[in-house]
Amino acid sequence: MSSIYNNNQDSKSLFTTENIILASIGWGVLALLYFLLFSAKVPASPDCIAKLGAKALETNCLRRADWYVLGTNVFEALAYLAASILCFRNWRSQQIVSGRKVWLAIGIGMLSYFLGGIFFGYTEIVLQEEPFPSLGDVFFVITYLLLGVGMALAVASRRLNLETSQWIIVLAIGAFGSALAWLISNQPQAAVEAQYPPGLELVASALNWFYVISDVLLLIIATTLLLAFWGGRVSLSWRMIAAATFSLYIADMWYKYATNSIPNYQSGEILEVFWVWSGVLFGMGAVLEYDASLNRSRRERVRKRT
Repeated sequence: MSSIYNNNQDSKSLFTTENIILASIGWGVLALLYFLLFSAKVPASPDCIAKLGAKALETNCLRRADWYVLGTNVFEALAYLAASILCFRNWRSQQIVSGRKVWLAIGIGMLSYFLGGIFFGYTEIVLQEEPFPSLGDVFFVITYLLLGVGMALAVASRRLNLETSQWIIVLAIGAFGSALAWLISNQPQAAVEAQYPPGLELVASALNWFYVISDVLLLIIATTLLLAFWGGRVSLSWRMIAAATFSLYIADMWYKYATNSIPNYQSGEILEVFWVWSGVLFGMGAVLEYDASLNRSRRERVRKRT
């Protein structure tokens, strides 16, 4: 009986805040090493080189191995799946400080990103087709909408009292993010444009602008959250959320630049590791908020007893 009790205690201890944070950091480091060590392109096949000539070796016949691209999808998918589970844990908690609706929205957003990544990877690796636009974009759009809702609810739950210098920082980051997104979106396209079926070209253009505008808006909200929660009881968790949003912005801007500028761009470049880190940081933010909320609840109970 005592051994069973001890085993239960051990199983519970695996999911302490410290262990989850360590596992998250480890996942982020492993992802970085994976991208650094295995992202090199290799010749696709001798037939390809023979058919297209030596020049093709520098362009069309160099590709990343499918197992590597699959691995990047696995790193990304598990990061967002874990983040969604941790966000849903916050949603179920009655003591959560920032509000259950906040974490419900972010949790569904993380789950949608996980599903979108699955469809994206399936289209690119299994079907060997252009992954944008695809069914995965439906889930990515849901993610951006719900992330915006969740973070806006978090901002609304606080009485914003930013100083003038802080508003200047928000405006400066918003202006920088908008300018960079505009420059990347309007750069001359050196890459071969994807040939979309009739009707999908308009959808692709609309999605492109939706992602750009959403990234900038999330960047502004994240900066506001970072400054609003700075120094508060749950400041560390929202710093993680802000860092996650910045990571998402960097990865999205890179992908936008790469698909416009690099002919036959294939997923897996090093800067795409920011997508993995974004999922990891959202999860870490959820864990730290859960821990801070439990500690606050314990302190209140102790105060009432005394």
